[in-house]
Amino acid sequence: MPDLPAASGRGRLDVMRRAWVAVAVVLWATSVWATEPDPPAWGSVAEESTLVVLSENADATPHETTVWLVVVDDQGFIRTGNTSWYPNLERKPDIAVRIAGKEYAVHAELLKDEALEAKVMAAFNAKYGWQDTFVGWIFRGKPHIVRLAPR
Repeated sequence: MPDLPAASGRGRLDVMRRAWVAVAVVLWATSVWATEPDPPAWGSVAEESTLVVLSENADATPHETTVWLVVVDDQGFIRTGNTSWYPNLERKPDIAVRIAGKEYAVHAELLKDEALEAKVMAAFNAKYGWQDTFVGWIFRGKPHIVRLAPR
């Protein structure tokens, strides 16, 4: 590595500023590109019990929530009640999910097809059994079922 001339005063500040800019660019690039552009092949992660929803609060701070996952007809679904983080999905549906340590870019799409909704609810019950029934007793009302679609 070549010897660099000693920097003093303003020259040293310029070198430090360039170094910080370089670090910021690397951090930004790794965070942007760390997320896969497409959802996973849902069948390959169907046995995973949970995933982490990476959304953004109204004040633009990041929010992470761990939820159950089911796969029906090769599509990933999550479910929530009237939680504090569900409005994040309504406000900004382009989110990311973390499954088995890997992040994927997805579009959170509220399910409106009643026949598919029944299949998804049955899949939650089949996969999570008594725990799913217990959650249904505690959190009354109709849940929000969200399809994790490609962006």
